[in-house]
Amino acid sequence: MPGSTNFLTKNKSIILYGIFLAIMLLLLKWLELRFILINHAFEIYAGSIAIIFTALGIWLALKLTKPKTILIEKEVFTEKPETFVLNEKEMIRLNISKRELEVLQLMSEGLSNQEIAAKLFVSLNTIKTHIARLFDKLEVKRRTQAVEMSKKLSLIP
Repeated sequence: MPGSTNFLTKNKSIILYGIFLAIMLLLLKWLELRFILINHAFEIYAGSIAIIFTALGIWLALKLTKPKTILIEKEVFTEKPETFVLNEKEMIRLNISKRELEVLQLMSEGLSNQEIAAKLFVSLNTIKTHIARLFDKLEVKRRTQAVEMSKKLSLIP
C-alpha cells in the first residue's frame, strides 16, 4: 500500500487532469444529447407514440383473434327402435317415389352417383335427376342435409 500512495502523489496532477477531462466530456455529451432531444422532440415523441400504438395493436390483435373454443363432451343416449318403420304418410305427402326412396337409401350409405347408378342399373343422368328431385321435395341443398332430413322424417333408417 505504501507504493500506491507514492504513485498517487507523484501523478496527482495527471489524474486530476484525466478526471476533469472525463467530467467535461460527459458534460459535452449530455449537452449534445439535450440539444438533439430539443431539436428533434417532435420526431422522438411521434416515434415513441408509434411504437406504443404498434405494440398495443399487436397485443390487441393477438387477444381478439385467439379462438376461445371450449370443448364440452356430453354423452347423449338415444333409443333406436329395433325395427325400422317407414313413415308412409310423409312419403305420400312429399310425393317420393319408390325409386327415389331407393336412391335416398343408397345415398345414406355413402355411395357416389356412379355407384348408385351401377347398383340400380340406370344411367348416371337418371340418378342425378332423382337426386335433384329429392332435394326439391325435401327442401335441402346438399346430400348430407337430405340424408339428415329423411332420417328425421323416418324415410330411411
